[in-house]
This record gives sequence, C-alpha cells and structure tokens, in this order.
Amino acid sequence: MAKRAKLTKGQARRIKANQEKKIRNKADKHQWQDDELGEAQHGVVISRFGQHADVEGEDGLSYRCNLRRSIKSLVCGDKVLWRQGKETEHSIAGVIEAVHDRSSVLSRPDVYDGVKPIAANISQILIVSSVLPAFNGDIIDRYLVAAEQTGITPVIVLNKVDLLDDSNQAAIEAQLQIYRDIGYQVMYASNKTEQGIGELKEQLKNHTSIFVGQSGVGKSTLTNSLMPGLELITREVSENSGLGQHTTTVARLFHFDHGGDLIDSPGIREFGLWHLTPQEVCHGFIEFSEFLGGCKFRDCKHIKDPGCALIAAAEQKKIHPDRFTSFQRILASISENKLTSRFND
Repeated sequence: MAKRAKLTKGQARRIKANQEKKIRNKADKHQWQDDELGEAQHGVVISRFGQHADVEGEDGLSYRCNLRRSIKSLVCGDKVLWRQGKETEHSIAGVIEAVHDRSSVLSRPDVYDGVKPIAANISQILIVSSVLPAFNGDIIDRYLVAAEQTGITPVIVLNKVDLLDDSNQAAIEAQLQIYRDIGYQVMYASNKTEQGIGELKEQLKNHTSIFVGQSGVGKSTLTNSLMPGLELITREVSENSGLGQHTTTVARLFHFDHGGDLIDSPGIREFGLWHLTPQEVCHGFIEFSEFLGGCKFRDCKHIKDPGCALIAAAEQKKIHPDRFTSFQRILASISENKLTSRFND
C-alpha cells in the first residue's frame, strides 16, 4: 500500500480552517431570538474557549456564552456587551453581542493566523525570568520590545531567587543592572521562601496585569503564591532538556482579594517579533532613541553598515553591547522568519 503524501503547511492550514468553520457553524446552530434573551449588560471576558467564552457579569458570576458572527476578535480581558438567555441551552447561558474598544492589546505573531492577540485591556506586563531555566536576557528584550510597542508598562521579575548562589548571582545581577540603568523596574521573588511576594501584591494592586515569560519560569506557581487556594497546575523544569513544560493552556483572568486583576496566559518558549518592522524594533530599545537618525545612510541596517550610529554607540559603551547584540539577533530572526514563511505558503 502506497504511503499517503505528506500535506504541505498550506494544505494543512486550509484543512484546519475548514474544520474550524464546521465547528463554528455547529456552535451557531442555535440562533438566539430577542424574546429568548434578557436586557443587554456589561461584562468582561475571563476566558475564551474556541467559539465560546466565559463572561463575568455585573453580578460577579461567570456565564458561558456564544459569540455573534459579527465578532471578529475576542480575547481574555475584553470588555463586552452581552445578553443572558432566559433558559440555558446545552450549558450556554447567553450571547456576546459586541466588544468595547480596547485600551491595549498584547499580540504575538502566529504562522497561520498572522498577528494573534493574547489578552486585552492590560495596564502592566510582568516579564518573569528565573534562575532555572537559565536566565535569558534575549527573551526579556523581546518582551520589552512588545511592551514598548503597545504602550503597556513592563516590570521585570526575577523568580526562584532562592536558587541564586556564588556560581550565578554575579552574572545575573550584572544583567539585571543593565535594565535598571535604562530605567526599567526590577523585582525579585521566590515561591519557596516567599521573598518578594508581598511587594508583588502591592505592585499588582489597581492594575490588570499579565505574567509573560518562557515556560518553566514559575508564572503559574507565582500566581498560586499570590492567590492561595487557586492551585493552578504546575510542573517542574524538565531534567532532560532544562526547558520548562507548558502548564497553562488557556488564558484566564483572576481577581485579587486586595485589588487588581491578573491574566494567567499560556507559556511560550520564544516570543517572536517577526510581525514588526526593523524600525519598530529599534524604537522598542528605548536607549537607542538619541542615536536614531544619526546613521550615515538613511537605509542603514545596523549590522555592518559604515557610519552606523548604533554600532558606534555600542563600541563607545553609550549603549550596552549586550543589548545591541540582542537587538541584532532580533533583526536576524525577523528576516529569517519572514523568508521561511514565504517558502512555506
């Protein structure tokens, strides 16, 4: 029997789109009539599941809702207008009619869906890194670029500080000092010793925040420490790979008793920025601003170009060489991903 030919990525994408269309049509089979629904009310999306979403109503309770076909994008944190059904139909309690304008949205690129929103109406991003998996400044830089692009205030959190010792503390502190010198806030935390947990609670007050960072840095464990009794599922870092294992599969919004909200988002090992232009990445490195426009050539790529103001600034230590190297790696990854996506279509 001959082997079935392997599907191309384009074919697989089209099959996936057709399957999702069938699911959507099935979900919309029950068409709510006006006389079956109550008055319109405001709510906030606390989680999204395929063609359904859990909405927190004005009474503080959660209702699973269908989405009107006119709604093109809906993510955790969205503020919506919805109507409750007079009767629950197959566990569906109502329908979302409209989405209010977002004050902010955090997005990441997706191979199939283009730019994919992760969460909305966030006021601060807590970029969680840790001692284990190994501290990675490049990933922090990617999140900082994303935060600067959206105008959401970033805060860097070093987690698992109980694992700091003579073999790693000096190097990690030197890296963190780079961010302090630029003007970013750096915080420390440990779930094991509870160091910094009180300070984090104060930082989260009166904000809608999101924890971001590679898998295994302890985002869900931190959430458990900040919200005792929540008991999100957590897993240890893989002993074989040294990488984190994904634990959160769906973004969800939680309320703090002392004030503020937290969106717990799925962990990702790499945060791509290939949907951004090189100019947008430049502006995401805030310490570059005084040198931009000073290059000899208008189309300077900031790689090996003669007369590059950024290269000169890095050589003169006016900008930190590690940050400039990270910036160049991001530019290279953008070019590589865009080239790969063209060949895979």
